[in-house]
Amino acid sequence: MSDFELIEMPRLSRSTLDRAAELRGNPEVLKEGWPTAKLLRVNRRGQVRVAGADLDFDDAIEFAAEPPGNAVFLGVDGNRHIWAVRVPELEPEPDGKLHDLRIVGAQLDDTSAGILTTAIALLNWHDSAAHSSLDGGTSTAANGGWSRISATLGHEEFPRTDPAVICLVHDGGDRVLLARQHSWPERMFSILAGFVEAGESFEACVAREMREEVGVDVTDIRYLGSQPWPFPRSVMIGFAAKADPAQPLAFSDGEIGEAHWFTRAEVRAALELGDWTSNADSRLLLPGSISIARGIVSSWAAHD
Repeated sequence: MSDFELIEMPRLSRSTLDRAAELRGNPEVLKEGWPTAKLLRVNRRGQVRVAGADLDFDDAIEFAAEPPGNAVFLGVDGNRHIWAVRVPELEPEPDGKLHDLRIVGAQLDDTSAGILTTAIALLNWHDSAAHSSLDGGTSTAANGGWSRISATLGHEEFPRTDPAVICLVHDGGDRVLLARQHSWPERMFSILAGFVEAGESFEACVAREMREEVGVDVTDIRYLGSQPWPFPRSVMIGFAAKADPAQPLAFSDGEIGEAHWFTRAEVRAALELGDWTSNADSRLLLPGSISIARGIVSSWAAHD
C-alpha cells in the first residue's frame, strides 16, 4: 500500500517550450529574430496578462527596436522567438485582473506554463544578481539573459536555482502526517519541505528536515518527482517516507505551528473541497493544484 507513484506530472514540470539554447550565445541571430518575436511583460509582483489558456504577448518590435539589456530570451515557439521583460507597471485586462503563476499556472497550456515559469525564474534571478558575487562589482546580462558578466574581472555567473525537498510522511498504511506553518491560516495544511544544505544529499535533507520540523524519524525515503518553483528561484524535489505515528511530535525549528496524522478518508474529503481558498467548514484544507504538494497528496490518497 505504501509504494504509490505520482498519478500525473506536476503542473509546472510539463513544459513543451523549445528553449533553443544554441541561439543564446549568438547576439546577431537574436537581434535578427527580434522584429517578429513575441514579448511577455512581467510586473514587479510577477504578474502577467492572460488570454484564455495562453499568455497575452506583445509584439517585441513595438516595445523596442532591438532586444533591451533587461530582456531574457526564453526560446522559440513555432518560427517566433519568445522573450520576457520586467516592467514597473502593467495595465490590467479589461476585467481589471492581472494573473500570478501560482493562480493561473494550472489553466495554461503546456508551452505557456513553461514560458511563464522560466520567465519568472530568470527575471527573479536578475533582480538579485546585479553585482558579481566574486568582486562585488556591477555585472551585465549576456547570452540572452542566461548569464551575467562582471564589468571588472569578466567573471561569468549563471542563474541560481535553490534545491528544496518536499516529503509526504505516511505510516505505510492509512495515515499521513500534515503540518501547518505559524504564518498560515488555521485549517490550511500541507506536506513538509525544506532547503538542501551545502554538502547534503536529497535523502539526508529529507531525514534532517522531517526530524527538525516535526520530530519524527523517517525510513524508506523514496523519490517521486520534481517541479520548478520560481518563488523566487527554487526547484522542489518530491519524496515519500515512512514514520511511526506513535513517535511524539516536536517542533524544534520554530517553523511549524501544528501537525497531525490524518486518515486517507479525511484527505480524500479535503481534496473534494478544493484547495486553501475554499470556505468550507472543514478541519483540513489542502494546497492548490499548481503545487507539487497537491499532486503528491492526491497520488497518495488515490492509492489503495
